[in-house]
Amino acid sequence: MPADPRPAGRSHRGTTGVSTAFGTFGELLQGVLPGTDGDFLVTLPIARWTVATFRTDPESTTVRVVPAHKRKAARLISMMMEELPVPLGGFLTLDSALPEGKGLASSSADLVATARAAGNALGILMPPHRIESYLSRIEPTDGVLYDSIVAYDHRRVRLREALGSLPSMTVVGIDEGGIVDTVEFNRIPKPFTTAEHREYARLLDRLTAAVRDGDLPEVGAVATRSAEMNQALRPKRTLERMISICEEAGGLGVVAAHSGTSLGILIDNADPDRPRKIVRTVQACSALAGNVTTYRTLSFGPDR
Repeated sequence: MPADPRPAGRSHRGTTGVSTAFGTFGELLQGVLPGTDGDFLVTLPIARWTVATFRTDPESTTVRVVPAHKRKAARLISMMMEELPVPLGGFLTLDSALPEGKGLASSSADLVATARAAGNALGILMPPHRIESYLSRIEPTDGVLYDSIVAYDHRRVRLREALGSLPSMTVVGIDEGGIVDTVEFNRIPKPFTTAEHREYARLLDRLTAAVRDGDLPEVGAVATRSAEMNQALRPKRTLERMISICEEAGGLGVVAAHSGTSLGILIDNADPDRPRKIVRTVQACSALAGNVTTYRTLSFGPDR
């Protein structure tokens, strides 16, 4: 059991903690690298968040969660409470702008926001490695703990590399419908060949350099290729048409929720032709899927 990191004498009578975690629009890249620990993804943070609020209840040992179906968050809170020297209950509320089961990291955002909010209420420091120690016992996780685009081992729940930040983009997204269970998806054997493992390694090298250089066309090209390769694992019926729409509108590329139901077209927010491109893309996507949502990608650091 980890040592209690709280300040001595800290009282939890009615203390409240609030925190957030952002989601991602699928992944810029996801696949399997050569080697035994090859599973990885590269995040695409978006400006949509889960807000978690946790209030302690010293008169109870029960944790109540709203919405009630957020069972993974309830499990995380229970794990944290079990490590306290004195039994303690509480009340957790989650307010999320991220749809569930679509590949936008809603579950990961719920859990990270929950851990941070409970840590704030309890006076417990919650650095990424501590949060990861909890999440690794619950489910595969996106790298939304880090204020960066990251290469992340989602199955082992550990950081591979922080790649940096990119200038802001718009994602014009569609939803093909249905819901994907991330835990079940990650149990599916990956069908990729040795040659494809090597291609994923080259794509990761390209993407790492593109993020470093702020090269958005290259980012879009890598994202599109990753979406194409993922067709062997979880095919998207509209991918070919989305690629055509992107090319016709002058977008950067197509980004996929590899373990979800969403596809999006990337558009540079600094492009002087951005308004026209967005209108054209939204119109074409609406005709294709009947639903369109736009998102803004997050940038980090003073130079972005």
